[in-house]
Amino acid sequence: MGGSGEQSGQGRDQLWRIVARPICGHGRSTHYTLPTSQPKAVSGDSPMASANWIRPTRAIFLLAAFWVGLVSQSLCAQPWPTAEETKQIAEKGYIYGLPLVMDYAVMYEFTIDKDSGQYKAPFNTLSNAANVFTYKDTAVVTPNSDTPYSMLWMDLRAEPMVISVPAIDNKRYYSIQLVDGNTFNYGYIGSRATGNGAGNYMIAGPGWQGEKPPGINQVFVAGSDFSQAIFRTQLFNPKDIQNVREIQAQYKAQPLSAFLGKQAPPAAEKIDFPKIDKQSMQSDFFTYLDFVLQLIPPNPDDRDIREQLARIGLGPDKKFSINDLPEEQRKAIAEGISQAQQKIAMAVDSIGAKINGWNIAAAFGDRAFYHGDWLLRAAAASAGIYGNDAEEATYPMTRSDGKGAPLDGSKYKYTLTFAKGALPPVNAFWSVTMYDGKSQLLIKNPINRYLINSPMLPGMKKNDDGSVTIYIQKDSPGADLESNWLPAPDGPIYLAMRLYWPKTDPPSVLPPGKGTWSPPRIEVAD
Repeated sequence: MGGSGEQSGQGRDQLWRIVARPICGHGRSTHYTLPTSQPKAVSGDSPMASANWIRPTRAIFLLAAFWVGLVSQSLCAQPWPTAEETKQIAEKGYIYGLPLVMDYAVMYEFTIDKDSGQYKAPFNTLSNAANVFTYKDTAVVTPNSDTPYSMLWMDLRAEPMVISVPAIDNKRYYSIQLVDGNTFNYGYIGSRATGNGAGNYMIAGPGWQGEKPPGINQVFVAGSDFSQAIFRTQLFNPKDIQNVREIQAQYKAQPLSAFLGKQAPPAAEKIDFPKIDKQSMQSDFFTYLDFVLQLIPPNPDDRDIREQLARIGLGPDKKFSINDLPEEQRKAIAEGISQAQQKIAMAVDSIGAKINGWNIAAAFGDRAFYHGDWLLRAAAASAGIYGNDAEEATYPMTRSDGKGAPLDGSKYKYTLTFAKGALPPVNAFWSVTMYDGKSQLLIKNPINRYLINSPMLPGMKKNDDGSVTIYIQKDSPGADLESNWLPAPDGPIYLAMRLYWPKTDPPSVLPPGKGTWSPPRIEVAD
C-alpha cells in the first residue's frame, strides 16, 4: 500500500525548494518551501525507474522557484500588519481556511485517531458501511438512507492509488466522489461520469506527470496528496441490502505498483498529525490551518490570501502560535474570526433560491466552480461538507409549506402532490426523506419508513388524474393510503428531496434555482 501517516521510514526526498528571507521588521528568518513528488531512491525494477508518471519536470521546479521568489519579494515589501490589518487578515483567513481545517478534522477522526469513535480504516484502505439508517442512528445529521457508503482516504505521497469497480447493473446507480484537501470535487467515477461497466481508475497526487499507465481507464489528479473517495451505492429497499454488500465487496483500492505488479516505492515519511477535536478546532484554528497549509500546494487563485496569512505567521516552514503574538494582535485575530463566523452564517442562509418553499442551491464543485469565492466554499462546508456537484445530485430542502409557514406535524397534516408527468426529472432516482425538525435525525414510526423514493412508485396509489400524492403526517392516513404515507414527527418537520443524476434537458432542476422544473408546494391537508 501507499505510505500512510502512521508508517515510518526514510521515505522519499521531498526536494524542498527553500528560499530564506527575513520576516520584515522582526529580525528572524523563515523559509518558503514547495514539495514535489520526486522519489528519494528508485530501484531498477520499480515502476518509477522506467516510467515518467511520477517524475516532475524541470519546468515544475523553475515555476516553483519563480513563485517562491514572487512571494518573498512581495512580503518583504510589507511591514508587520497593524491590529486592524490583522483583524482583516484573520477574517479572510478563517473564511478561506475553514473548509481545509474541517476536512483535516474529518480525516483525523476517520483515518488517524483509532479512539475517535468515528475511525473507519487506515490510509489507502477501503471501508464499507452497508447498513440501512434508522432512528437509532444519531451520529450524523440528515443521514442518507438512499445510498450506503464506502470510504477511502488516500495518502498519495509515495505513489498513486488505483480504484477498481465491478460491472454494476444499469438499473442501479452508483457514484464515487473524489474530494481533495481543498474540499474541491475534482472528479467522479460512476453511473453518470463513467458508466456502469467495470473499470480501473488511477488517483494521483498534485505532482504527477506522465502518460496513463496500461490497464487504467482514466487518471484523476488531486489538488493535494491527502484525498478521499466517497462511494455511494443505490439501495432500492431494506431487503436489497445484501445485494449492496456484494457490490461493495467487489470495490477495490490498491497502490499503482501493486496494480502493475511492480516493486513498491519507498514509503512516504511519517507525519506527526496534531490531534484535533471540536473544542481545539475553535481555540487553535490558525494553528491547525498553518499545519494544513503545509499539506496543500498553493495555486494561483489562493496566492493572495496565502500571502496575507504569511504576514501573521502562517505558511510553509513556519509554526504559528498565537501566544507568540502581542496581545493587540491576539485580540484582533479573535475579532476577525468572530466577524468571519457571522459572514459565513449569513452566507449559509442565502445560498440558493427559494422556490415553492424549497431551498434549491448549487454550492459544491471543483476549483473552477468556486473561482476563488472562498465565502461560498465556507458556507457550503458549514451547511454540509462534501456535498455533490449539482450535476451528480441536487438537494431541494424545506422547513416550510407553500405559504412559508413552518412545517409542524403536531398541528397539521400535509400533502405533497406530483402532477402526472411532473415527477422529479432524473436519470437515476429520487427520494423524499423525513427528518425531525429539531435534531435533523430520522424519526421512530410504526411502519419503519423514513423516506419515499422512485423505486416505490409501482406500489403507490395514484390519483384519478394520474398524479401521485405523498401524505405527510404523524398518524396513518388509513390502510388504503398507507403506501403513500411518509410518517412525520409530532413537532417541527425538515424534509430533504434528493435528485440523483438529474436530467439536463427540459424539464430539469438544473441549473439549481433556475431550472425548468421545480418541486411542488407542500400544502396543508383539508
